Amino acid sequence: METESMDCESSTRSITNDNGTYHFSSTKNHAGAAAVVTNIVGPTTTAAATSVYELLECPLCTFSMYPPIHQCHNGHTLCSTCKVRVHNRCPTCRQELGDIRCLALEKVAESLELPCKYYNLGCPEIFPYYSKLKHESLCNFRPYSCPYAGSECGVVGDIPFLVSHLRDDHKVDMHAGSTFNHRYVKSNPREVENATWMLTVFQCFGQYFCLHFEAFQLGMGPVYMAFLRFMGDEEEARSYSYSLEVGGSGRKLTWEGAPRSIRDSHRKVRDSNDGLIIQRNMALFFSGGDRKELKLRVTGKIWKEQHSPDSGLCIPNLSS
Repeated sequence: METESMDCESSTRSITNDNGTYHFSSTKNHAGAAAVVTNIVGPTTTAAATSVYELLECPLCTFSMYPPIHQCHNGHTLCSTCKVRVHNRCPTCRQELGDIRCLALEKVAESLELPCKYYNLGCPEIFPYYSKLKHESLCNFRPYSCPYAGSECGVVGDIPFLVSHLRDDHKVDMHAGSTFNHRYVKSNPREVENATWMLTVFQCFGQYFCLHFEAFQLGMGPVYMAFLRFMGDEEEARSYSYSLEVGGSGRKLTWEGAPRSIRDSHRKVRDSNDGLIIQRNMALFFSGGDRKELKLRVTGKIWKEQHSPDSGLCIPNLSS
């Protein structure tokens, strides 16, 4: 199978802000042009707003403060979350905080317009201070969380960085191509630990997909589930479809659908039952033999939907 290739140099950069550190990859082509979008909001336009914005930074947690903003008798400010943490004592002067609100600072915040905190990743939007937080929670340029399901991994970054992270840090299997054939064997199928799982990353159509296969307890017995997640946003994920098939003893079970974006957590996709689900009795039937060992073979393929310009119908593109 032929795969597209291009010569490039890549490096990883990190950005730290009030939500922590996230990573993104910088790629240069033959001409040496950087492919990363830089800040399009000039420092001259935002310098005054930025200096006021710094006043709205909580001195304890360093997050942005939103009403109610508290202050002590000496004028030191604190966010409402940290006020509880310090037991009503100002962390700067140790005076009692009381219930004094800094109404002047809250009013100043209303007049601010600031760029999205993801402007370094390409977001061009500018928002009023109190609208900024809501936008950033849904911003299309926000970094992605690591899709690894085996632990609470807190790494975030862009897709190229996360692909390298999965390969190098989590030792996830990487495959090129749009078809797959996985075999799952378990010696004692009647004992299932929650989150017994496998993760494989596939590269096709210039994109990356995560194939999850796992066993977990549902009700009184274990079930086996396979599903695909797209390493990108929801809108682009809808451009692709996939099918999964498991079978044996002359029978087969199939599933077809669109991959979910990794914006949706692994648990959210699993708990929504959005994938191929195999009950234990069916899995043992597919395994054949004396039913003392589970042997499941899951096959599948990924394709890109293409719209016919004449009819408007979707035509599957099965080549990678």
